[in-house]
Amino acid sequence: MELIEYPDRDLLMLGLADRLTGDLAEALRRNEQVSFSVPGGTTPGPVFDVLSEQALDWDRVSIILNDERWVGEDSPRSNTALIRRRLLVSRAAAARLIPLYADAPAPEDRLADLIAGVTPHLPLSVLLLGMGADMHTASLFPGADHLAEALADDAPPLMALRAEGAGEPRVTLTAPVLAAAMSIHILITGADKRAALERAAHLPALEAPVRCVLGQATVHWAE
Repeated sequence: MELIEYPDRDLLMLGLADRLTGDLAEALRRNEQVSFSVPGGTTPGPVFDVLSEQALDWDRVSIILNDERWVGEDSPRSNTALIRRRLLVSRAAAARLIPLYADAPAPEDRLADLIAGVTPHLPLSVLLLGMGADMHTASLFPGADHLAEALADDAPPLMALRAEGAGEPRVTLTAPVLAAAMSIHILITGADKRAALERAAHLPALEAPVRCVLGQATVHWAE
């Protein structure tokens, strides 16, 4: 793990956006098509604002969420809707969004279709993750109903998980997909998440799911 500390959150967002732009540019030099996996939530919004203006060949980039709540885009909790508002605008509007949600009562009803959509874009070229104070990443929550299966080396690319702290059922990329990404970055802010990161380094992945990527990740942190 590489840890980069920034003097403040504004510099963190700018510095991370610059690193991601460089990684995407390098991936595009080497490959005709590349994949970029991103988290939902509000924290990475400023990073997306900067990225969306970058002069990359966005028409050759496929965007895949780390995870999605099983809600439609009309829900305020939809990660897909957030990505459309914050990342898939300006120059980045040319990128292709690979869905992690389909209109069905439960994620298991459409999981095979979603896996078929994601698989051609693996391994991920560039991965940006967040982490919760409980040390979850994507929707790999401690205590989730199928966490052990999602952490296993033979896990399918996507799984449906349910956890007490997750609210709705989730669809998430699994640990082997995250760990196989060519470039891995984790964005965290605040003292509580810095402390959680330090705890995670000494815990098994079942207790600290972010552990599945820590060995290969660059962590970007500011107070």
